[in-house]
Amino acid sequence: MATHADAHITIAGRDFELILTTRATRLIAERYGGLDKLGAALETSDDIAQSLTEVTWLIALLANQSVLIHNLTNPQDPKPEITAEDLEILTVPGDLAGYKEAISAALVKGTKREILSDPKAPTPTP
Repeated sequence: MATHADAHITIAGRDFELILTTRATRLIAERYGGLDKLGAALETSDDIAQSLTEVTWLIALLANQSVLIHNLTNPQDPKPEITAEDLEILTVPGDLAGYKEAISAALVKGTKREILSDPKAPTPTP
């Protein structure tokens, strides 16, 4: 289960960090038209089957980014990816609702931008 501002979840005893990588961002944009449209797509569906499909796809996508990173950096110790179909079998709908905070944390962390000021830049005067 995710904790406050934590992008980690546990599925069937296996821990995953949800990560919004550049690849995940591209795939979300291809599916929904952009990150800004993701929330609306997940929340506005009246079709429960479609909503569950979208949520399990998103969780699998974000969870597999940490698996892919691990496999890329540790080729001698690869871990299996999790599929949306695996999630449908290994979770109950209440679990998915509990992962919402972890999804939000991953999205915030992945889109966080630090704006640096140039200390030499002149300060605007009113």
